[in-house]
Amino acid sequence: MPEFIETLYDCYGQVFRIDEKLHEIKTDHQHLIIFHNAAFGRVMALDGIIQTTEKDEFIYHEMLAHVPILSHGNAKRVLIVGGGDGGMLREVIRHRSVEDITQVEIDRQVIDLCREYLPNHSRGAFDDHRVNIVIDDGLNFVRTTPERFDVIISDSTDPIGPGETLFSQDFYAACRRCLRPGGILTTQNGVFFMQKEEVATTARRMARVFDDWHFFAAAIPTYIGGIMAFGWGTDNPALRRTGLDILAARYRQSGIATRYYNPEVHRAAFALPQYMLEAIGKATNE
Repeated sequence: MPEFIETLYDCYGQVFRIDEKLHEIKTDHQHLIIFHNAAFGRVMALDGIIQTTEKDEFIYHEMLAHVPILSHGNAKRVLIVGGGDGGMLREVIRHRSVEDITQVEIDRQVIDLCREYLPNHSRGAFDDHRVNIVIDDGLNFVRTTPERFDVIISDSTDPIGPGETLFSQDFYAACRRCLRPGGILTTQNGVFFMQKEEVATTARRMARVFDDWHFFAAAIPTYIGGIMAFGWGTDNPALRRTGLDILAARYRQSGIATRYYNPEVHRAAFALPQYMLEAIGKATNE
């Protein structure tokens, strides 16, 4: 059987058996492959790096979507940067209180191919009447748009290739410009144990832009090497400390049935291991 060997790290990695290759193409921006694996279901990789699998995508998408929206409590307008597989959009549209969703994706072919080969990710979300799809570079969009949002979710690839600018100081500053008062930015920030510098760099940049910044975390089997870090930035420090009783009430009111997220997990996700706290503390005090 052929194998897919991930290339994210030079000295460490993971191997997936390709039980069936479903599609492989060089798009205008990146190399894309979608294949079936007996353990993880359908798998997508971009430029040699696993992006998502059917088996565990719900953990990533639920945490990066529901944590900011339920922390905010009154999010009407949401921006998703990246997320071409549609999983993040699927979770956001489950919030009936959200009235308008803009998704900015640089690569139209990612959306089209994921709709065809990973339909369980989006489950029709791209056809929701509240959704506006914009094909553009994410940094360019947040720099130039006159629109303002309650929540911005950066569902990016790693800071390599097309996703590199979505980890820049310019991107975080432009997102801050696009947020309404009390708005929240959340970001994908990699597996801390293996990508310490990525998280440390984000910490330094977030600290220059937001009154309140931090990280929350979840363990996602596909993203090997430990817990995955998600960045958090807002001008309202109280939102990160939203009480469990308030989160529980909002969760019940939403009527959303989740597989990973719950209010207790939400609160606990902001409790970080000491080695991570020390590293981000050092980075912001340099």
